[in-house]
Amino acid sequence: MTSRTEAQKPSPESFSALVAREEDDDAILLAPEQRSETDLPPGELTIAVQYSSVNYKDALAVTPRGGVVRQYPIVPGIDLAGEVIESEHPDFAPGDSIVAHGYEIGVSRDGGYSEIARIPAEWAVKLGDLSPRDAAAIGTAGFTAAMSVLALLDSGVTPDGGSVLVTGATGGVGSVSIDILAGLGFDVTASTGKEQSDLLRELGASGVIGRLPEDPDGKPRPLGRSQWAAAVDCVGGATLAHVLSTLNYGGAVAASGLTGGAALHTTVMPFILRGVRLLGIDSVQLGIERRREIWRRLETDLRPRRLAQLTREVAVRDVNDVLAAIKKGGATGRTVVQVQDGF
Repeated sequence: MTSRTEAQKPSPESFSALVAREEDDDAILLAPEQRSETDLPPGELTIAVQYSSVNYKDALAVTPRGGVVRQYPIVPGIDLAGEVIESEHPDFAPGDSIVAHGYEIGVSRDGGYSEIARIPAEWAVKLGDLSPRDAAAIGTAGFTAAMSVLALLDSGVTPDGGSVLVTGATGGVGSVSIDILAGLGFDVTASTGKEQSDLLRELGASGVIGRLPEDPDGKPRPLGRSQWAAAVDCVGGATLAHVLSTLNYGGAVAASGLTGGAALHTTVMPFILRGVRLLGIDSVQLGIERRREIWRRLETDLRPRRLAQLTREVAVRDVNDVLAAIKKGGATGRTVVQVQDGF
Protein backbone atom coordinates (compact mmCIF):
# COMPACT_ATOMS: atom_id res chain seq x y z
CA MET A 1 0.00 0.00 0.00
CA THR A 2 1.46 3.35 -1.05
CA SER A 3 0.98 6.35 1.18
CA ARG A 4 -0.51 9.46 -0.35
CA THR A 5 1.58 12.49 -1.16
CA GLU A 6 0.90 15.75 0.65
CA ALA A 7 -1.19 16.92 -2.31
CA GLN A 8 -3.25 13.72 -2.19
CA LYS A 9 -3.87 13.67 1.56
CA PRO A 10 -7.52 13.77 2.55
CA SER A 11 -9.06 17.11 3.41
CA PRO A 12 -12.61 18.28 4.03
CA GLU A 13 -12.77 19.12 0.32
CA SER A 14 -12.02 15.53 -0.79
CA PHE A 15 -11.88 12.35 1.28
CA SER A 16 -12.89 8.69 1.24
CA ALA A 17 -15.52 7.07 3.43
CA LEU A 18 -17.24 3.70 3.77
CA VAL A 19 -20.92 4.44 3.25
CA ALA A 20 -23.77 2.09 4.16
CA ARG A 21 -26.76 2.35 1.83
CA GLU A 22 -30.07 0.51 1.76
CA GLU A 23 -30.65 -1.45 -1.43
CA ASP A 24 -34.05 -2.05 -3.04
CA ASP A 25 -34.09 -5.63 -1.70
CA ASP A 26 -33.61 -4.36 1.89
CA ALA A 27 -29.95 -5.41 1.88
CA ILE A 28 -27.35 -2.98 3.27
CA LEU A 29 -24.37 -2.32 1.00
CA LEU A 30 -21.20 -0.95 2.62
CA ALA A 31 -18.81 0.44 0.03
CA PRO A 32 -16.20 3.22 -0.36
CA GLU A 33 -17.27 6.56 -1.76
CA GLN A 34 -15.57 9.86 -2.42
CA ARG A 35 -16.99 12.69 -0.35
CA SER A 36 -16.61 16.44 0.06
CA GLU A 37 -17.25 19.29 2.48
CA THR A 38 -20.98 19.34 1.70
CA ASP A 39 -21.29 15.80 3.11
CA LEU A 40 -19.96 16.79 6.54
CA PRO A 41 -22.48 17.54 9.30
CA PRO A 42 -22.24 20.64 11.50
CA GLY A 43 -19.81 20.68 14.41
CA GLU A 44 -16.94 22.65 15.91
CA LEU A 45 -14.23 20.04 15.33
CA THR A 46 -13.04 18.63 12.01
CA ILE A 47 -11.02 15.47 12.54
CA ALA A 48 -8.53 13.61 10.37
CA VAL A 49 -9.55 10.12 11.45
CA GLN A 50 -6.60 7.81 11.95
CA TYR A 51 -8.30 4.83 13.57
CA SER A 52 -11.73 3.45 14.37
CA SER A 53 -12.71 0.01 15.65
CA VAL A 54 -15.33 -2.69 15.21
CA ASN A 55 -18.15 -3.13 17.73
CA TYR A 56 -21.32 -5.22 17.80
CA LYS A 57 -23.33 -2.08 17.08
CA ASP A 58 -21.31 -1.52 13.89
CA ALA A 59 -22.39 -4.97 12.71
CA LEU A 60 -26.01 -4.09 13.47
CA ALA A 61 -25.59 -0.89 11.45
CA VAL A 62 -25.03 -2.97 8.30
CA THR A 63 -27.72 -5.54 9.14
CA PRO A 64 -31.19 -5.07 7.61
CA ARG A 65 -33.56 -3.99 10.39
CA GLY A 66 -30.60 -4.03 12.79
CA GLY A 67 -32.35 -1.44 14.92
CA VAL A 68 -29.51 1.02 15.52
CA VAL A 69 -29.36 3.27 12.41
CA ARG A 70 -32.07 5.89 12.18
CA GLN A 71 -31.63 6.70 8.49
CA TYR A 72 -29.45 5.59 5.60
CA PRO A 73 -27.07 6.40 3.99
CA ILE A 74 -24.62 6.59 6.88
CA VAL A 75 -20.94 6.11 7.57
CA PRO A 76 -20.70 3.45 10.33
CA GLY A 77 -18.03 3.35 13.02
CA ILE A 78 -19.18 4.29 16.52
CA ASP A 79 -15.58 5.05 17.56
CA LEU A 80 -13.13 7.47 16.01
CA ALA A 81 -9.68 8.61 17.01
CA GLY A 82 -7.39 11.02 15.26
CA GLU A 83 -6.15 14.58 14.98
CA VAL A 84 -8.01 17.87 15.02
CA ILE A 85 -7.40 19.73 11.75
CA GLU A 86 -9.94 22.55 12.23
CA SER A 87 -11.41 23.85 15.49
CA GLU A 88 -14.05 26.43 16.28
CA HIS A 89 -13.86 25.72 20.03
CA PRO A 90 -11.35 27.31 22.46
CA ASP A 91 -10.62 24.00 24.25
CA PHE A 92 -9.27 22.32 21.12
CA ALA A 93 -6.61 23.30 18.61
CA PRO A 94 -5.34 21.84 15.34
CA GLY A 95 -2.90 19.06 16.15
CA ASP A 96 -4.73 17.84 19.26
CA SER A 97 -5.25 14.08 19.43
CA ILE A 98 -8.79 13.12 20.37
CA VAL A 99 -11.12 10.15 20.74
CA ALA A 100 -14.89 10.30 20.38
CA HIS A 101 -17.59 7.66 20.70
CA GLY A 102 -21.21 7.28 21.70
CA TYR A 103 -23.90 9.94 21.32
CA GLU A 104 -25.00 9.91 17.65
CA ILE A 105 -21.70 8.79 16.11
CA GLY A 106 -22.17 6.01 13.58
CA VAL A 107 -25.91 5.64 14.18
CA SER A 108 -27.59 8.93 13.29
CA ARG A 109 -24.62 10.89 11.95
CA ASP A 110 -21.52 9.76 10.09
CA GLY A 111 -18.99 7.82 12.13
CA GLY A 112 -15.39 6.68 12.11
CA TYR A 113 -15.07 4.75 8.84
CA SER A 114 -14.19 7.98 7.08
CA GLU A 115 -10.93 9.83 6.51
CA ILE A 116 -12.55 13.07 7.69
CA ALA A 117 -15.20 13.49 10.39
CA ARG A 118 -16.88 16.50 11.95
CA ILE A 119 -18.29 16.39 15.48
CA PRO A 120 -19.45 18.73 18.24
CA ALA A 121 -16.66 19.64 20.65
CA GLU A 122 -18.74 18.41 23.59
CA TRP A 123 -18.40 14.85 22.24
CA ALA A 124 -14.58 14.86 22.09
CA VAL A 125 -12.05 13.66 24.64
CA LYS A 126 -8.55 15.09 24.36
CA LEU A 127 -5.95 12.34 24.66
CA GLY A 128 -2.99 12.56 26.99
CA ASP A 129 -0.79 9.49 27.34
CA LEU A 130 -2.77 7.27 24.94
CA SER A 131 -2.06 7.20 21.23
CA PRO A 132 -5.04 7.42 18.84
CA ARG A 133 -4.45 3.76 17.95
CA ASP A 134 -4.59 2.61 21.58
CA ALA A 135 -7.63 4.80 22.19
CA ALA A 136 -9.39 3.14 19.25
CA ALA A 137 -8.30 -0.28 20.48
CA ILE A 138 -10.00 0.47 23.79
CA GLY A 139 -12.93 2.16 22.05
CA THR A 140 -16.55 1.82 23.06
CA ALA A 141 -16.12 -1.77 24.23
CA GLY A 142 -13.12 -1.02 26.44
CA PHE A 143 -14.75 2.13 27.76
CA THR A 144 -17.85 0.11 28.66
CA ALA A 145 -15.58 -2.38 30.42
CA ALA A 146 -14.04 0.45 32.45
CA MET A 147 -17.50 1.77 33.33
CA SER A 148 -18.50 -1.73 34.48
CA VAL A 149 -15.42 -2.13 36.68
CA LEU A 150 -15.90 1.33 38.19
CA ALA A 151 -19.56 0.55 38.92
CA LEU A 152 -18.47 -2.55 40.87
CA LEU A 153 -15.80 -0.60 42.75
CA ASP A 154 -18.30 2.14 43.60
CA SER A 155 -20.60 -0.58 44.96
CA GLY A 156 -17.95 -1.64 47.45
CA VAL A 157 -16.63 -4.71 45.61
CA THR A 158 -13.01 -5.37 46.62
CA PRO A 159 -10.36 -7.88 45.52
CA ASP A 160 -10.54 -9.75 48.83
CA GLY A 161 -14.29 -10.33 48.54
CA GLY A 162 -14.15 -13.36 46.25
CA SER A 163 -14.10 -14.22 42.57
CA VAL A 164 -15.59 -11.89 39.95
CA LEU A 165 -17.33 -13.55 37.00
CA VAL A 166 -17.09 -12.11 33.49
CA THR A 167 -19.57 -13.50 30.94
CA GLY A 168 -19.13 -13.19 27.18
CA ALA A 169 -15.47 -13.17 28.11
CA THR A 170 -13.96 -13.30 24.62
CA GLY A 171 -15.88 -10.26 23.37
CA GLY A 172 -14.62 -6.70 23.46
CA VAL A 173 -16.22 -5.69 26.77
CA GLY A 174 -15.53 -9.03 28.41
CA SER A 175 -11.88 -9.33 27.41
CA VAL A 176 -10.99 -5.77 28.47
CA SER A 177 -12.92 -6.24 31.73
CA ILE A 178 -10.79 -9.29 32.56
CA ASP A 179 -7.62 -7.35 31.81
CA ILE A 180 -8.62 -4.38 33.99
CA LEU A 181 -9.97 -6.48 36.88
CA ALA A 182 -6.88 -8.69 36.98
CA GLY A 183 -4.68 -5.60 36.94
CA LEU A 184 -6.51 -4.32 40.02
CA GLY A 185 -5.84 -7.58 41.85
CA PHE A 186 -9.21 -9.32 41.44
CA ASP A 187 -9.57 -13.07 41.05
CA VAL A 188 -11.46 -13.39 37.75
CA THR A 189 -13.42 -16.31 36.32
CA ALA A 190 -14.16 -16.09 32.59
CA SER A 191 -17.29 -17.63 31.06
CA THR A 192 -17.30 -18.32 27.33
CA GLY A 193 -18.52 -20.78 24.75
CA LYS A 194 -15.38 -20.38 22.64
CA GLU A 195 -12.09 -22.26 22.83
CA GLN A 196 -10.00 -19.32 23.99
CA SER A 197 -8.76 -20.48 27.40
CA ASP A 198 -5.11 -19.60 26.69
CA LEU A 199 -5.98 -16.02 25.69
CA LEU A 200 -8.29 -15.52 28.67
CA ARG A 201 -5.68 -16.79 31.10
CA GLU A 202 -3.08 -14.56 29.47
CA LEU A 203 -5.42 -11.60 30.07
CA GLY A 204 -5.54 -12.53 33.76
CA ALA A 205 -8.41 -14.97 34.28
CA SER A 206 -7.60 -17.54 36.96
CA GLY A 207 -10.40 -19.85 35.79
CA VAL A 208 -12.30 -20.42 32.54
CA ILE A 209 -15.74 -22.05 32.41
CA GLY A 210 -18.35 -22.61 29.71
CA ARG A 211 -21.45 -20.61 28.92
CA LEU A 212 -23.97 -20.05 31.69
CA PRO A 213 -26.43 -21.46 32.43
CA GLU A 214 -25.27 -24.92 31.41
CA ASP A 215 -28.83 -25.74 30.32
CA PRO A 216 -30.04 -22.56 28.54
CA ASP A 217 -33.49 -24.09 27.94
CA GLY A 218 -33.98 -25.19 31.54
CA LYS A 219 -36.31 -23.46 33.97
CA PRO A 220 -34.37 -20.72 35.78
CA ARG A 221 -33.98 -21.17 39.53
CA PRO A 222 -34.98 -18.23 41.75
CA LEU A 223 -31.83 -18.80 43.81
CA GLY A 224 -28.81 -20.94 43.06
CA ARG A 225 -25.67 -21.74 44.99
CA SER A 226 -23.74 -18.58 45.89
CA GLN A 227 -20.57 -18.47 43.80
CA TRP A 228 -19.55 -14.95 42.82
CA ALA A 229 -18.74 -11.78 44.70
CA ALA A 230 -19.63 -9.76 41.63
CA ALA A 231 -19.94 -10.03 37.87
CA VAL A 232 -19.55 -8.15 34.61
CA ASP A 233 -22.30 -9.47 32.35
CA CYS A 234 -21.97 -8.83 28.61
CA VAL A 235 -24.67 -11.30 27.53
CA GLY A 236 -28.02 -10.61 29.18
CA GLY A 237 -31.00 -12.93 28.85
CA ALA A 238 -30.81 -16.30 30.60
CA THR A 239 -27.14 -15.72 31.44
CA LEU A 240 -27.89 -12.58 33.43
CA ALA A 241 -30.78 -14.28 35.22
CA HIS A 242 -28.44 -17.13 36.20
CA VAL A 243 -25.74 -14.73 37.38
CA LEU A 244 -28.20 -12.83 39.58
CA SER A 245 -29.29 -16.07 41.24
CA THR A 246 -25.72 -17.18 42.01
CA LEU A 247 -24.20 -13.97 43.41
CA ASN A 248 -23.01 -13.93 47.00
CA TYR A 249 -24.91 -11.97 49.59
CA GLY A 250 -24.53 -8.25 48.80
CA GLY A 251 -23.02 -8.98 45.39
CA ALA A 252 -23.39 -6.79 42.32
CA VAL A 253 -23.49 -7.33 38.57
CA ALA A 254 -22.71 -4.66 35.99
CA ALA A 255 -24.82 -5.45 32.92
CA SER A 256 -24.19 -3.99 29.47
CA GLY A 257 -25.04 -6.65 26.88
CA LEU A 258 -28.01 -8.33 25.24
CA THR A 259 -26.52 -10.79 22.76
CA GLY A 260 -28.27 -13.50 24.81
CA GLY A 261 -31.61 -11.73 24.54
CA ALA A 262 -33.32 -8.65 25.94
CA ALA A 263 -35.81 -10.50 28.14
CA LEU A 264 -34.88 -11.11 31.77
CA HIS A 265 -36.80 -13.98 33.37
CA THR A 266 -35.97 -13.83 37.06
CA THR A 267 -37.63 -13.18 40.42
CA VAL A 268 -37.19 -10.70 43.22
CA MET A 269 -35.54 -13.40 45.36
CA PRO A 270 -31.89 -12.44 44.68
CA PHE A 271 -32.70 -8.83 45.51
CA ILE A 272 -34.71 -9.26 48.69
CA LEU A 273 -33.03 -12.37 50.14
CA ARG A 274 -29.40 -11.73 49.18
CA GLY A 275 -29.42 -7.96 48.68
CA VAL A 276 -27.80 -8.20 45.25
CA ARG A 277 -27.57 -5.18 42.99
CA LEU A 278 -28.13 -4.96 39.26
CA LEU A 279 -26.11 -2.08 37.81
CA GLY A 280 -27.06 -0.92 34.31
CA ILE A 281 -24.18 0.29 32.14
CA ASP A 282 -24.75 2.69 29.23
CA SER A 283 -21.80 4.33 27.49
CA VAL A 284 -23.82 6.05 24.76
CA GLN A 285 -25.35 9.03 26.55
CA LEU A 286 -22.90 9.37 29.44
CA GLY A 287 -22.12 13.05 30.08
CA ILE A 288 -18.89 14.32 28.63
CA GLU A 289 -17.28 15.35 31.93
CA ARG A 290 -17.70 11.89 33.41
CA ARG A 291 -16.62 10.41 30.07
CA ARG A 292 -13.41 12.44 30.15
CA GLU A 293 -12.77 11.40 33.78
CA ILE A 294 -13.03 7.71 32.84
CA TRP A 295 -10.67 8.17 29.89
CA ARG A 296 -8.16 9.73 32.29
CA ARG A 297 -8.49 6.57 34.41
CA LEU A 298 -7.98 4.47 31.26
CA GLU A 299 -4.69 6.30 30.76
CA THR A 300 -3.59 5.54 34.33
CA ASP A 301 -4.83 2.99 36.89
CA LEU A 302 -7.45 1.36 34.62
CA ARG A 303 -5.17 1.11 31.60
CA PRO A 304 -5.46 -2.34 30.01
CA ARG A 305 -2.17 -4.20 30.42
CA ARG A 306 -2.68 -6.70 27.60
CA LEU A 307 -4.13 -4.46 24.90
CA ALA A 308 -1.68 -5.76 22.29
CA GLN A 309 -2.63 -9.38 22.95
CA LEU A 310 -6.37 -8.81 22.57
CA THR A 311 -6.18 -6.46 19.55
CA ARG A 312 -5.78 -7.05 15.85
CA GLU A 313 -5.69 -4.42 13.09
CA VAL A 314 -7.37 -4.31 9.70
CA ALA A 315 -7.51 -1.67 6.99
CA VAL A 316 -10.85 0.06 6.63
CA ARG A 317 -11.25 -1.43 3.16
CA ASP A 318 -11.35 -4.90 4.77
CA VAL A 319 -13.79 -4.12 7.57
CA ASN A 320 -16.69 -5.94 5.88
CA ASP A 321 -15.07 -9.29 6.69
CA VAL A 322 -14.85 -8.43 10.38
CA LEU A 323 -18.45 -7.24 10.50
CA ALA A 324 -19.54 -10.54 8.92
CA ALA A 325 -17.58 -12.48 11.56
CA ILE A 326 -19.25 -10.51 14.37
CA LYS A 327 -22.69 -11.32 12.95
CA LYS A 328 -21.79 -15.01 13.06
CA GLY A 329 -20.42 -14.77 16.62
CA GLY A 330 -16.89 -15.52 15.46
CA ALA A 331 -15.02 -12.40 16.56
CA THR A 332 -12.89 -12.20 19.69
CA GLY A 333 -11.14 -9.36 21.48
CA ARG A 334 -10.83 -5.99 19.81
CA THR A 335 -10.34 -5.05 16.16
CA VAL A 336 -8.72 -1.72 15.33
CA VAL A 337 -9.59 -0.23 11.96
CA GLN A 338 -6.82 1.68 10.22
CA VAL A 339 -8.56 4.55 8.44
CA GLN A 340 -5.59 6.71 7.50
CA ASP A 341 -4.09 5.13 4.35
CA GLY A 342 -6.60 2.29 4.75
CA PHE A 343 -8.75 2.78 1.62
